[in-house]
Amino acid sequence: MNSDLWVEEKLEDFLGLRFKVEKTLFSGKSEFQTVDVVETRGHGKLLLNDGLVMVTERDEFVYHDMITHVPLFVHPNPKRVLVIGGGDGGTAREVIRHKSVEKCVMVEIDEMVVNACKEHIPQTASCLSDPRIELIIDDGVKYVKEAANQGEKFDVILVDSTDPIGPAQPLFGHEFYENIYKSLSEDGIVVSQGESPFYQTDMQNKLVQILNDTFPIVSIYNFSNLTYPGGLWSFTFGSKKYHPLNDFKEEAVAASELDFEYYNKEIHRGAFAIPSFMRKRLSSWLKD
Repeated sequence: MNSDLWVEEKLEDFLGLRFKVEKTLFSGKSEFQTVDVVETRGHGKLLLNDGLVMVTERDEFVYHDMITHVPLFVHPNPKRVLVIGGGDGGTAREVIRHKSVEKCVMVEIDEMVVNACKEHIPQTASCLSDPRIELIIDDGVKYVKEAANQGEKFDVILVDSTDPIGPAQPLFGHEFYENIYKSLSEDGIVVSQGESPFYQTDMQNKLVQILNDTFPIVSIYNFSNLTYPGGLWSFTFGSKKYHPLNDFKEEAVAASELDFEYYNKEIHRGAFAIPSFMRKRLSSWLKD
């Protein structure tokens, strides 16, 4: 941490985002990465992995709403959901708000992240004691490969990963998504953290190309928050059967009676209206 009580996430050699730190709550180094939780002045508690901002209390609901509710309101009856990563617990928290979900398996490689969030960020992690959540500390790539070989099926898979560095790097490869496909039910959906459309265009291109090679329906949608570089970020959407807009049932959102902080039926539809610069770059791989 910086000695002047600011923490800064740097993007390559041209951009930085700084947060005023009131105090450090946790700092450790696992076999995979450094893990820090700090109390900030303007954004509440903040989790960093290897110096990269993962989640803040102030805006975590944006990311977690959009990775979760978009696919879960497209699939008509999601019962089994797999979360790869998501150690802060926020994605699993939103998954189990859906009454149809009978089981949410969460596979996180780094137990230190989970424990740090359980102790210091209960806003996202308190859900992990819910009996519908099966928390597995393991390599998500390995888990999905074994699930595919054993015929285990999920209706929705959410790849809640960090950027493609360190332990997350294999989550951005062809073999991983081929095993994701095999692990999905006949009408399954996968949504993945899709990087910045401004700063990680090469990796975003690669993800969409991989989905294009693997799934009959491929799309991408955007969200904006306070704490990721550039503000505008994406999720990729791959589906065996359901189209993210044509098969979206708006009435299901109202019928759920869920109270959202960010998501609503208008946000759902609008998120897929991607900017022209993205459409031009990705159009040859999108199947939407």
